[in-house]
Amino acid sequence: MSDHKHGEMDIQVQQDTFEGFVKFMVRGTIVIIAVLIFMALVGA
Repeated sequence: MSDHKHGEMDIQVQQDTFEGFVKFMVRGTIVIIAVLIFMALVGA
């Protein structure tokens, strides 16, 4: 078993995944808000 050394693990894949998740959630939230505003204006 190898010794763990703090800060040596490559976490680029995890960072890219998290960044993609945040972008997806922000865009999804914007779409939902836009749909709600549209529905309020149209009276649906």
